[in-house]
Amino acid sequence: MPAVDKLLLEEALQDSPQTRSLLSVFEEDAGTLTDYTNQLLQAMQRVYGAQNEMCLATQQLSKQLLAYEEQNFALGKGDEEVISTLHCFSKVVDEVNVLHTELAKQLADTMVLPIIRFREKDLTEVSTLKDLFGLASSEHDLSMAKYSRLPKKKENEKVKTEIVKEVAAARRKQHLSSLQYYCALNTLQYRKRVAMMEPMLGFAHGQINFFKKGAEMFSQSMDSFLSSVADMVQSIQVELEAEAEEMRASQQELLSLEEAVYTPDLDMAAPQINRNLIQKAGYLNLRNKTGLVTTTWERLYFFTQGGNLMCQPRGAVAGGLIQDLDNCSVMAVDCEDRRYCFQITTPNGRAGIILQAESRKENEEWICAINNISRQIYLTDNPEAVAIKLNQTALQAVTPITSFAKKQESPCPSQNMKSSEVENDKIVPKAAVIIPEAEQLIAPGTPIQFDIVLPATEFLDQNRGSRRINPFGETEDETFPETEDSLLQQMFIVRFLGSMAVKTDNTTEVIYEAMRQVLAARAIHNIFRMTETHLMVTSQALRLIDPQTQVTRANFELTSVTQFAAHQENKRLVGFVVRMPESTGGESLSTYVFESNSEGEKICYAINLGKEIIEVQKAHHLVSEC
Repeated sequence: MPAVDKLLLEEALQDSPQTRSLLSVFEEDAGTLTDYTNQLLQAMQRVYGAQNEMCLATQQLSKQLLAYEEQNFALGKGDEEVISTLHCFSKVVDEVNVLHTELAKQLADTMVLPIIRFREKDLTEVSTLKDLFGLASSEHDLSMAKYSRLPKKKENEKVKTEIVKEVAAARRKQHLSSLQYYCALNTLQYRKRVAMMEPMLGFAHGQINFFKKGAEMFSQSMDSFLSSVADMVQSIQVELEAEAEEMRASQQELLSLEEAVYTPDLDMAAPQINRNLIQKAGYLNLRNKTGLVTTTWERLYFFTQGGNLMCQPRGAVAGGLIQDLDNCSVMAVDCEDRRYCFQITTPNGRAGIILQAESRKENEEWICAINNISRQIYLTDNPEAVAIKLNQTALQAVTPITSFAKKQESPCPSQNMKSSEVENDKIVPKAAVIIPEAEQLIAPGTPIQFDIVLPATEFLDQNRGSRRINPFGETEDETFPETEDSLLQQMFIVRFLGSMAVKTDNTTEVIYEAMRQVLAARAIHNIFRMTETHLMVTSQALRLIDPQTQVTRANFELTSVTQFAAHQENKRLVGFVVRMPESTGGESLSTYVFESNSEGEKICYAINLGKEIIEVQKAHHLVSEC
């Protein structure tokens, strides 16, 4: 017998839209089979009850047997033998039509009873398991909704424990009901073949045994045909028993899984995170705005396909595009009272969708997978190997430094990663620049500084009681003399992203490479908190001022700023290179990267204007001396 289509028990726990879509095909087939079985039973009951209308009843039965071919079962694979066998039985019914006048007991025991047993036992079992599966799925959805609404702040451990147990119990209940339901649907594919042929086999034998004229009517070839049908039914029964035993073993194996399969966020302290993923699939909560300040969350199935993020509601045949991931950025965000949220930002800097994962592990794996996809690793010949190599290099090369004092102590290297192309928005023409290699711009092993600007509270605590000696030249009470006489004063709100030592200031490409490495380091180490400060551009210096205390955190002479540029695609990114003298007599070069509330070109324009003022003042001074 040809193999039948089956639902895979291993996919019952994941309960993906693809599995649900395949399940709907089996349910459609079961519904069609139920309708057909009811019609076939009516025909057999007519044969059994209508002794005076036996001729008409057997004619109807013959027609109904032929109608099996026209049912268009959704899972009709392997029914050819059944159809041909039913055709032969239809001819038998036509031949014996005139002979059957009384078949009450024989027909009741060998024809009507098996089909009734099939309908009342197998089809009813499938219908009952379908209802139980629907209830279990609804309970699981409700428990997951309660779990997703767990507050991040003021978390009640008792409530959380109860909800987690409720989720695990609901998920286990859904898993058990789905396994039973899948097994019943798989078994039905075998039983329907037996149920179609066994009653007719009994019918034929009943005719032979009941009528003495059977030997005259049924030839040896007919006996051989009936024997082959019996053998076929027996073989199906053997396959059914073997398949049932295999499904029972699989069911027990799948139900013996660890509690971690059912419990979300079980290993929250130290989850095993795969950072080399180039594709990811699973359920996430999508935030939808319903008003100016109101939002709703919808649990949907998401999966990546190439460079796209797809979304597929439960029951849908296929998924739809929801976000192009090429050259995008992704980061964890604080979102109301929801935990494990992350945001995908488009290449032009616009905020995209916000999603919530069900655990810390899922949250970080989604962030890593989207970050890998955004770098278009999937377009390479061996994307898995490229992802592993890049992430291993990044983890070995990038270690964040949380204070300027640690910069001299930590030899941790930086990561050299290339994202989208950026170009100079300052004065240097693009066509005249030859882009150097990253090693020519930034030395491998260069540490990255993330917090040049300390929070105001920390600054005040350090200065409470005595005057603080600041290595960065910060002042509390002093007023910079150039401020009063400066021809230029422009204030910008910025956030410090990072700084690092560089090898050259001959090209603005060094700024773009520093941007790449700083952003890559923040993404790898999930460092997303930034301190907001004010950047004052004057005709003498660049000053970083704390917005709460108005204390100057850092001061850079404008003459020491040798390069400055803004990112072309993300307009809010801006950076500049500072040349500073060292105690050894040499000079050091450092690149500082900021994110501005306004366009970076405005900051670059202000710096350029300040430099032009300095040049004019120098020229005027020389003329005055002459």
